[in-house]
Amino acid sequence: MKRAWQRMLSGRRLDLLDPTPVDIEIEDIAHGLAFVARWNGQTHGDYPYSVAEHSLLVEQIFDRQNPGIGTRWQLAALLHDAPEYVLGDMISPVKAAIGEGYHELDARLSAAVHLRFGLPAVLPAPIKKAIKKADTLSARLEAEQIAGFSREEADRIFGRPDPGQMRGLAIRLRPAAEVRADYTARHMALLSALSD
Repeated sequence: MKRAWQRMLSGRRLDLLDPTPVDIEIEDIAHGLAFVARWNGQTHGDYPYSVAEHSLLVEQIFDRQNPGIGTRWQLAALLHDAPEYVLGDMISPVKAAIGEGYHELDARLSAAVHLRFGLPAVLPAPIKKAIKKADTLSARLEAEQIAGFSREEADRIFGRPDPGQMRGLAIRLRPAAEVRADYTARHMALLSALSD
């Protein structure tokens, strides 16, 4: 049988076909996501725009769009792309071409991540939909600000955003170590708030 696991920097051995919550560590997720570039690296700037930075923005947008939603769902928003720490970030057209195989791997990893941090394995449909709405707004901002899309093209593909929801939001390009630290710190703050 071929190897289907990856050794993480924490020393954990993550089975990609049958991941378990015990093999999930936030440090591995934060490290991996901080080094995975969105848009296949096809962005302006001196640093790639990482999935970790994107996840921080999605959680911020989600909180703004859903005031008082609750800490556990903010945590879910922060972790929405967590499987990409081992799967990488694929643009939507590639995910569609790969099909169900990719979605099954993603679902298994998501379930393991969620269970590891006290969330339901499968998020409730309204929460998943609300996170997707925040994710789409983030992609819209990224498309225009760093990925070379015109405003018209971004509006056509991602929808025209509510200007009020975009106020004060900006794409940040930073070194991976800085983003990794902020992602880990935000995760710890949310976990701490959950346990209070």
